[in-house]
Amino acid sequence: MPELCSCRANWGLLVTTPDPVSNEPHATSRSFYTHRILCRLLRLATRIFFRNIEVVGRESLPNPQHSAVIFCGNHPNSLLDPVLITAWSGRIVHFAAKAPLFSVPILGRLLRMMGAVAIRRRQDHGGGQQSNDDAFRDLEQVLLEGRAMGIFPEGISHNESQLIPLKTGAARIALSTHARGRTLPLFLVPVGLVYFTRHRFRSSVLVQFGEPIEIVAQDNVEIENNSAGSALQQKRVKRLTESLDERIRDLTINAETWERVWVLDGVRRLYQPDGIDLSERARLARVFNSSYPKVANNPDVAALYDRVRDYLLRLSADSLDDSLIAKGISPPQIALHIAAHLALLFVSLPLFLLGAPVFLPIGMLLKVAGIVVSPRSDTVATTKFLLGFLSVGGLYIALSVWAFVAHGFWVGLLTAALAPASGGAVIHVISRVNALRNLAKSTYRIFFLRSEIRALRTERELLANQVAVLVDKYRDSVLN
Repeated sequence: MPELCSCRANWGLLVTTPDPVSNEPHATSRSFYTHRILCRLLRLATRIFFRNIEVVGRESLPNPQHSAVIFCGNHPNSLLDPVLITAWSGRIVHFAAKAPLFSVPILGRLLRMMGAVAIRRRQDHGGGQQSNDDAFRDLEQVLLEGRAMGIFPEGISHNESQLIPLKTGAARIALSTHARGRTLPLFLVPVGLVYFTRHRFRSSVLVQFGEPIEIVAQDNVEIENNSAGSALQQKRVKRLTESLDERIRDLTINAETWERVWVLDGVRRLYQPDGIDLSERARLARVFNSSYPKVANNPDVAALYDRVRDYLLRLSADSLDDSLIAKGISPPQIALHIAAHLALLFVSLPLFLLGAPVFLPIGMLLKVAGIVVSPRSDTVATTKFLLGFLSVGGLYIALSVWAFVAHGFWVGLLTAALAPASGGAVIHVISRVNALRNLAKSTYRIFFLRSEIRALRTERELLANQVAVLVDKYRDSVLN
């Protein structure tokens, strides 16, 4: 496990595969084609919502022609989590979802189209005992037919800084299904979802599929009507759940507090080389977060942690970004960046002017609604995504139909082609305007905060050197 040893010298290359297209052997009905179309729409929608989506590990997924799969992911971002797994796994995934969601207008219909299965939770029904026998049988039938289901073993979406204890549902379904005499291999696939700015539109996300866990004969036992058989079954459920917990933790970033995540992410930026991809950034962050508790009480580590925190607080107080301190951008370089952004803005301006009256009001509405309408902080991004998906999709269809009916075939066809292009131009122009605003702020700060920036740059260099020294010092003790 030489992560820290090799992360500077040999980062490797990310190999991505083409967009997944489901080829499940047992799904040939009309619902399959409906689901396939929906998956393509969700893939397009996630590409629009996120500036950067990196999918890792898809090449190691079991062959859909010869296996059943249970996708088991962490759950930090409400309905966006199943959307990403559905869009990018390459399988038709039937998710277990809490029953109240099915009574929400439109959303309930969308869940049914996706083949979701309702789970009745105690907390949703006054705390009383609830039976999910029918739901479990439906999910088992999905697996018996060689298809895929998805579940979030944490049981609830949350905004904690680490994975919360897993429930045993995934393991129980897997073992129970296997005990019913499956003919196809059955796998649990851990999934790690890492959002780099969870609530923001046009942020980045890493979707990482881990090494599958195959359910084999020695992992299972028929549920017998005696205490010995029941105890053995419970022991195997616990063991499988613990293995799944370990695999998911290896794909996610976990720390006791959000402050620790923030400070150790600063350490990660001080240590990493330039130009690494999202998966390597996340891997390095995981290494620092998992290693830190083992050395936190060492005086030199504690002193470095405090210095990095103070450095980050100084950046925040001055509204400065670490990348500006690291790169040391000069005014002439900023001028070149501004010229490049203005040139790209000029190219996109005609389509932007066409789409702005339609799409800008929707964007502003979604920005407000994402905060006002969301019931919890972990659902802000989901609210923006769902409202945007439904409103923009509905508007696109309405505009195209109106153009066909009111102005004929060719105007309708032109409208259908220009609407998404103009929407893309609006997003592009807004991104460029934001970049220009940030560059203007950087220019202002470079001029008026020259001494502070010089001091911060000196401090950053000292901190980066100290991080490298301590990594070399404690690497062996941490990784053993």
